[in-house]
Amino acid sequence: RKQATEKVSEANKQRTLRPKEAKEAQAKIEQHHLQRKKEFKDKGTTILGSQCSTEVEKIQGMTILQNYFQKNTDEVLENLSVFVCNIPPLEFSEIQENCLING
Repeated sequence: RKQATEKVSEANKQRTLRPKEAKEAQAKIEQHHLQRKKEFKDKGTTILGSQCSTEVEKIQGMTILQNYFQKNTDEVLENLSVFVCNIPPLEFSEIQENCLING
């Protein structure tokens, strides 16, 4: 009988210890999960931060190009119109034969 009571009391101890151990294990798992989540978030911020800086550089580059475009548009159009208007007319001898035959 003594052995039986000892076994029952030992089983009761084990039964009370297991939930405590399970809670401790669960807490460790949660802590590890939160730590990994934080590391992941930090790495993501680092990567996205560098991408954001390149996006800012792209936007700044586009702004500079637009400014150059706006500044030089009038000059380019004027040069083009001068070039087109200064094309000399062709002499009759310069017109190709196939143009004369078809025309």
